[in-house]
Amino acid sequence: MHRPCWALLARLARARPCWGAPRRWAAVRGEEEQFVFLEYEPQPELEAARGELKAEEHPRGPAASRERRARVVAAPPGRPEPSVPPSGVSCSGCGAELQCRDGAQPGFVPADKYHRLEESPAGLRGAVCQRCWLLAHHGRALRLQLPPEQHRRVVSAALQRPARHGRGPLLLYLLDVLELPDPLLPQLPELLSPQVPAAGVLVVGTKVDLLPADSPGHLGRLRQRLEAACAQAGLRRDALVDVRLVSAKTGFGLEGLVSRLQRSWKCAGDVYLLGATNSGKSTLFNALLRSDYCKSRAPDVVDRATVSPWPGTTLNLLKFPIINPTCDRIFRRQERLKDEALKTEDQLSSEEKRHLNRLKKQGYLVGRVGRTFQRQKSSPLIEFDPDMLSYSIDEDPSHSHKKPKEKEEFTYNEVKDARWCFDTPGIVKENCVLNLLTDKEVKLVMPAKAVIPRTYILKPGMVLFLAALGRVDYLQGEKPAWFSVVASNLLPVHISTLSNADAIYEKHAGEELLKVPMGGKERMKEFPPLVPQDITLKGVGTTEAVADIKLSSAGWVAVTAHKEEELLLRAYTPKGTELVVREPPLLPCISSIRGARIAGTAAYRTKKPPALVENLKTMKNS
Repeated sequence: MHRPCWALLARLARARPCWGAPRRWAAVRGEEEQFVFLEYEPQPELEAARGELKAEEHPRGPAASRERRARVVAAPPGRPEPSVPPSGVSCSGCGAELQCRDGAQPGFVPADKYHRLEESPAGLRGAVCQRCWLLAHHGRALRLQLPPEQHRRVVSAALQRPARHGRGPLLLYLLDVLELPDPLLPQLPELLSPQVPAAGVLVVGTKVDLLPADSPGHLGRLRQRLEAACAQAGLRRDALVDVRLVSAKTGFGLEGLVSRLQRSWKCAGDVYLLGATNSGKSTLFNALLRSDYCKSRAPDVVDRATVSPWPGTTLNLLKFPIINPTCDRIFRRQERLKDEALKTEDQLSSEEKRHLNRLKKQGYLVGRVGRTFQRQKSSPLIEFDPDMLSYSIDEDPSHSHKKPKEKEEFTYNEVKDARWCFDTPGIVKENCVLNLLTDKEVKLVMPAKAVIPRTYILKPGMVLFLAALGRVDYLQGEKPAWFSVVASNLLPVHISTLSNADAIYEKHAGEELLKVPMGGKERMKEFPPLVPQDITLKGVGTTEAVADIKLSSAGWVAVTAHKEEELLLRAYTPKGTELVVREPPLLPCISSIRGARIAGTAAYRTKKPPALVENLKTMKNS
């Protein structure tokens, strides 16, 4: 006697999948969420931890699931095997050489997994190290014994290679607009070789989607600030190819960047993405890999770089081949862009609308990135095994072990004369507050969504705390002034009086009120104390900020005061980090982005401007 066909199919759907192919299991009916990422199989230690958890009586629900998963991730990292030599194969996520010798070094894979991967048909190619796996799936960063100088050596050695194809590389220098002035831009000439001069530098201002438009033409003003920063850093005008503003995360400006590269650089030589840690290089690398800038087959062959807010995620060079922009390809691409620019949001598919709405929630500036040169894939065949359906009610279905899908490779002809786009390790910034933080704290400090400015009106004798990472005291002045905070929405702002400020910091630093750092008194024992710097400003009017007080990489406070009003301020940052007074301010009219005053407080209600979508026709109201 056999079950009906629908029952058999239902039972098959519940059958456990084989471990061969990369896949992700969603948590269903209380089961733990498990990951197999690029042939990265579960660790025995983790499986044992999961078994213990499943044997326990534990509550269900999102909170319980998160707690169980955190306990699983906290299991031992895996056994090293010092006698095994390095593999010579790079991690597809960060570029480090895969090895199982030392868990504290880049590219580590636990020994048992390392050997299983070696014996698999695909081998180690396409695999990721333990660090990338934890970053991608759990947001957890492993501390590595990697000195900051090693990042700089990797970048410098790459740029000093002999010129390929008869000319030096084009440098795409990525500059986080939230971090202006960029401390590393003046150091760029030190990385270059006099024997192999770069063909030019194209400066790319990233993360512009995070900043609200404080006034008309704010993008033009940001671009002028970048050009001024390049001139101040000593970058020659003839060496500066262009300055572009983009958001690799939301796609804003990417189509324009690709067109600029194909129009001016064409396929003349290699391209290197350079910049400080957390400037968005890996995110841009992944975006270009899914654009018209790479060969049509590259997304199927080249793995995406690991992206994380943790500084220094990329440890070595990653690359993809650049497409040759022939006249025919340029024409076809322009036709596609023209067609897409005529579309309205109502003409998009439901999937495109959902994707666009997600991006609108993440940033103020959104772009639609398409592909003109896509390889046509054949329709997948449905594999049907009749033996799987021919079992009795008393039998369990047998598991067919499918062959793992072979990873695609470039042919010799595809890469023999290829020009490559390289993602390089980020150069670690000195005197940066992020160097003092844990991975959880970094995720709170680094803005992941559009920054909503928070404005407060303070009188002399009042104090503003930005978490426990920065503090601004209003010491002297005749009238109240406006202080607008531009920082991650997850960082708390606390207003106090000068007489209570020290006691509040002593009591609440490391606790929930100030939030970052976290870990209580024990954490604060090892955290550097706040050190002061006196600042004198003169107001330029109630509608325009006079300066930004940049509290290292934690954010900044824009100060707006009455015209000719002199203010004496004292700002604090942790010892060893940099405090910058930025004049003129980056967003001079930021205090205008606010709602009504909240009665009985120094705060104004927040207001979030609407998102702007480029490459999309707007419908005019009739």
